[in-house]
Amino acid sequence: MRQRNKPWADDFLNENKHFIIPDPSEKKNKWQEMFGNSNPVHVEIGTGKGQFLAGMAEQYPDINFIGIEIAKSIIVTAAQKIMNGKHDNVLLINENAENLNEIFAENEISAIYLNFSDPWPKNRHEKRRLTFHTFLKQYQEVMDPEGEIVLKTDNRGLFEYSLVSFSEYGMKLKEVNLNLHKDEDPTNVMTEYEEKFSAKGQVIYRCRARFSRGFDIK
Repeated sequence: MRQRNKPWADDFLNENKHFIIPDPSEKKNKWQEMFGNSNPVHVEIGTGKGQFLAGMAEQYPDINFIGIEIAKSIIVTAAQKIMNGKHDNVLLINENAENLNEIFAENEISAIYLNFSDPWPKNRHEKRRLTFHTFLKQYQEVMDPEGEIVLKTDNRGLFEYSLVSFSEYGMKLKEVNLNLHKDEDPTNVMTEYEEKFSAKGQVIYRCRARFSRGFDIK
């Protein structure tokens, strides 16, 4: 999707370095210190306009949330939304999430959220899918042994691919939900895309997966 350019985005990023963290690799193994507490750290990859992160921060004030979004024109919108809600348990990173182990230390993350990620449907783009095994390896390197990956999508192909990918990597599936909104989970926080798709009657899929203890990193 083409994003509208925001000429003020650079100035906004520079003025809010306490919130949108520049050079995040310098904060590796220091993220709880950045929040000023010892609460668990949860990461959303592909934060978008921030609705999910803002909702989660309000619902779970005892969890520290970090949103990663590569698009500058989008992350500033997310930042405004979160700042307007005065959530002090959220930080943002304007980076590509390809190298999480350069940003986070071993066991530093307790959960990773993959919400409506690009499905990259063509076979030649398989390596770009956020549930490809090279990404799973990175998640395992930075995640607490008790942590989990939570995937939500409207794309059945990506959902099925991810279930197979998790299984082949030796992960344990804690939840496989083929129609999330039918169950009316009161704890579910919707993203902007989720609201849009569900309003059209599209099925939303969700799964939760955990790395098996003692399973070697591939």
